[in-house]
Formats: sequence, structure tokens, C-alpha cells
Amino acid sequence: MLDPKKLKGKDFLSLLDFSREEITYIIEGGLALKRLYYQGNRSSDVLRDKVLFLIFQKPSTRTRLSFEIAMRELGGFALYASWNELQLGRGEAISDTARVLSRYGDGIVARVYEHKVVEELSKYAEIPVINGLSDLEHPVQALSDLMTVEEIFGRVDGLTIAFVGDGKDNVLNSLMIASLKLGANFHVAAPKELSPDEKYTKEANAIANEMKLDFLITEDPAEAVRGADVIYTDTWVSMGKEAEAEYRKQILSPYQVDRKLFSMASRKAIFMHCLPAHKGEEVSEDVFESERSVVWQQAENKLHLQKSLLTSLI
Repeated sequence: MLDPKKLKGKDFLSLLDFSREEITYIIEGGLALKRLYYQGNRSSDVLRDKVLFLIFQKPSTRTRLSFEIAMRELGGFALYASWNELQLGRGEAISDTARVLSRYGDGIVARVYEHKVVEELSKYAEIPVINGLSDLEHPVQALSDLMTVEEIFGRVDGLTIAFVGDGKDNVLNSLMIASLKLGANFHVAAPKELSPDEKYTKEANAIANEMKLDFLITEDPAEAVRGADVIYTDTWVSMGKEAEAEYRKQILSPYQVDRKLFSMASRKAIFMHCLPAHKGEEVSEDVFESERSVVWQQAENKLHLQKSLLTSLI
């Protein structure tokens, strides 16, 4: 049984740094808090007077709002500032900002372009740093997604999760590692030009081999989704990749999750997307709006997962 004290004060930068036991603890906490929420217990004082800083270089809807509401419902409060509203935007050292914020509050959520930024914040901050998205990972997204999978299927262990589309996707990196650590088989379908990051595939292979799981990377979407329980996709043009938009749309067009592709999955398969979605590109509108789509449940679960994460770390 995990000792919750082991998570206190820990940074949340990459799911490579978290064990199966720790990931399970956070997800189970999210499910428990969601049950309380629907029983009418929407607020507590567990983080009374605690301050969370949201330092964002990139726009956000779900990540920003879920953290702000989570802090309010836990009795604390969040302060949001875009990168350019701070002296960071004028060149102040990340290390200096980290040390100042450590004296003002109790945690930092950073949503950035380069992963090295959250690593530098972590190096100099004396309070927990949470990766709210970087070019390499989106760990809070992956855990709320796997919370949704467990909520629907009653388990993650033994399922097959298939990701179709951009193999360089940051959500993919986090989801792949966490899914395998929790005992799910994992398939990726991506064009060779956008094949998954070597570092993450090496780690994924090691986990899969140790746990005797099926880890597949293929250029064939049909091979990836055949019999899968979860079909996942993300936008083809992530923030910061706008200059590659036409190129990406061209090479990813055979990877749209449409009715034909989705029909190859398990009879009880669900469709997932971290949002925002571009219907008609990575997913057809009929799949996105179908009864097998759980995107709104995913989005809601970010709130409950963030509360579990914050109470665990802070």
C-alpha cells in the first residue's frame, strides 16, 4: 500500500518518474473525489489558504479551468498569469522566478513549449511543479484519460488502447507510458515521418517486455485499432506546429478516425480525444458525436483528477 506521504512535495513533470502504485493512487483518488462531488460534497478545506500559481505560455481551456476550480473547491486559490504578463516575458531567469514563487505560494502549474522549462522550474523551486503541458508530455491529461477508462471498464489492466495519428504527440508520450505501467496493451498507428519519440518508445518497450504486454507501432491504422477497447486521437497540428499545418494534414489524412476505422475496434470500444478537436480532420463528426464517444466525460474528469493530484502533492 502506498504511503501518501511519499507523494507530498514531489514534482509532476513526467510519468516516467511515477510508479504504477503512485499512478494508481492518484487515479483512485480522482474517482473517490468524483463520487463525493456527486453526493453533494463539492468543497473541502484540505488546501485551505494554499496558493497555486498557473504560469502559462500556451492558451488553455480545460487544464487552466480545471486547476482553478479544483483549488477553489479544495479551499485554496489559484493565481493565473500568462508568460508575457510576468517578467519572464522580458527575459527574467526562470530560476529567479521559481525561487520567488516558492516564497509566495505552495505549487506551480506550468504550461510551456519546451520541456526543459518545467525541468528548470523544478530544479530551483522549493514547491511542487506540475507539468500542465510541454512539447514532450501532458501527464495530467493522460491520468484523467485513464481515470475515465477505469470508470467505464472498471479496469485498465488487460485492455488494449490504440492511438491513431501524430506519433510525435505529447499526449501520446504520457498516455503510452502510463497505460503500459497500469497493464494495458498499447498500439500506435502513425506515418513514418511522424513516428513516436525514440526515448519514449524505448521506455515503453522495456515496460511492455517486463509486464509481458503487447506494444505495437505500425503505419497501418487498421492493424492498430483491430479489436482495441479504446481508440484515441489528437489534433494533427499542435500548438507551436502551425507552420507545418499543410504538410501534417497531407500525411495524416489516411489516419482519420472515421466510422469504417472505428468499426474494426472491439464491440464495446470507446472513442477518446483530449480536445480541442478538429472534426473532419483527425476524427469524423459522426464518430466524435456518437454514443461511443466519451470526450465530455474525459473533460469533466480533469477536474476530479486535478483535485486528487493537488491533494497528493501539496
